[in-house]
Amino acid sequence: MKSLLPFAFAATLGAFAVSTVHAEGNDSWVVRIGGAVVAPKDNNGTLAGAGADVSSSTRPTIDLEYMFTPNWGVDVLGAWPFQHDVSLAGLGTVARTRQLPPTLGVNYHFMPDAALSPFLGVGVNYTNFFDTHGTGALYGQRVSIANSWGGAVRAGFDMKISDNWLATVDVRWADIESDVKVNGDRIGKAKIDPVVFGASVGYRF
Repeated sequence: MKSLLPFAFAATLGAFAVSTVHAEGNDSWVVRIGGAVVAPKDNNGTLAGAGADVSSSTRPTIDLEYMFTPNWGVDVLGAWPFQHDVSLAGLGTVARTRQLPPTLGVNYHFMPDAALSPFLGVGVNYTNFFDTHGTGALYGQRVSIANSWGGAVRAGFDMKISDNWLATVDVRWADIESDVKVNGDRIGKAKIDPVVFGASVGYRF
């Protein structure tokens, strides 16, 4: 049931945004290219009885936003795969994984015509873990991390450069919790819940 809540909330906001299109009749697209740092929270759960730590990762990103109105937009975030090391207390790095975190969100831009326009957003995140393998104490073992659905929130601002160009700085948070298995046996849940710091340059058309 928890996994359905982000969809319901995002769908409700999306329906409201679409309903305003007919009233204002003003739409556009914004494509943003930049980079992001995925910084997992401290204390990433307990795996096999030991405290887990997931490393940060920095990668290029691309974001496409459809502005239904001057204030309301729906965006999807994509990225080059992020890579993370998983460490256990007393054992060091025991696994390495890659992940893609596409995120769909509904955003409200408070002052779309201003030189500096803040915005807030809410949405849903799907994190796909792949190419996971054991290292160190788990070298040669079959390690897997389950994919994750969860809610996401976003805050940031657009800085107008020209009529078409803009710069964007934002911060996101995503609810990411995944079961971890070694040789098919569940050893615990990784609670990643990262803060994502992003900066990009965008073009409006």
